[in-house]
Amino acid sequence: MKTAAGIEAELRTSKARRVLIAVEDGAVVGYANAWLPAPEDQAARIRVSVQVPPAERGRGIGGALVEAITRIAREAGGHELLTAVNDDDASRGFATRRGFTIGRKLTHARASLAAVPEPAPVPDGLRLVDYDSLDPRQVWTASAAVAEGDPSGLSSVTPYDEWLATDWNHPDLRRDLSISLLEGDTVVSFVTTTADPARGVIWSNLTGTIPSHRGRGLAKVVKSAALTRSRDAGLTDAFTGNDAGNVPMLAVNQWLGYQPTASSWTAGKTL
Repeated sequence: MKTAAGIEAELRTSKARRVLIAVEDGAVVGYANAWLPAPEDQAARIRVSVQVPPAERGRGIGGALVEAITRIAREAGGHELLTAVNDDDASRGFATRRGFTIGRKLTHARASLAAVPEPAPVPDGLRLVDYDSLDPRQVWTASAAVAEGDPSGLSSVTPYDEWLATDWNHPDLRRDLSISLLEGDTVVSFVTTTADPARGVIWSNLTGTIPSHRGRGLAKVVKSAALTRSRDAGLTDAFTGNDAGNVPMLAVNQWLGYQPTASSWTAGKTL
């Protein structure tokens, strides 16, 4: 979930992203993305996406985009593709016919901010702060520490300078609504919040706890603090997404009042 300004900024600032646009008579009828690996990545798994509006499907546009974006991934040294497909027969069939294997289920959920519970208490020895109180490298270090723990495989470690331009300086990022727990100067748990004030919605872009501090309920602390602050800032709805096998995070979301709204699947292909 992004604003128009957020999408424009991503297209302008991301050095690793390649975007293909299908145009017919001046109208966009489809697009594809590939997030390319660093040159030194010898076993590169490249995340891709292909989107075609429903009214334009069945004309070969999606297939042509898949072929083109796959060619770009191969030329960049990719050995595997990873994508997400909608949870419907047509989308899954489109992927499997092109050699993708359906993988893990992803869930998408919404919560009314008016109904969220009060924040969970901060454990002794830790300090709750928002991103305005942090150096960006503290957040990047924590984000990198949790990326490999994403069971969906969709998270990755972005080089710091790239992350600074595309994530930290993203126009949709609300640093005042993005919350972390500090132990000394180390971010041990955090939630990054993006928002669209015009629609009154927030998105929990990434919630994570570094491996050494898991099992203590810290994600519940940061996410409940972020949602109540978002409610107090006048926003009305919260959205999130998770791997369907991430039982601890799903339990936190259920406590916060999230209700499932949709689902999708990861899909992978060896090149």
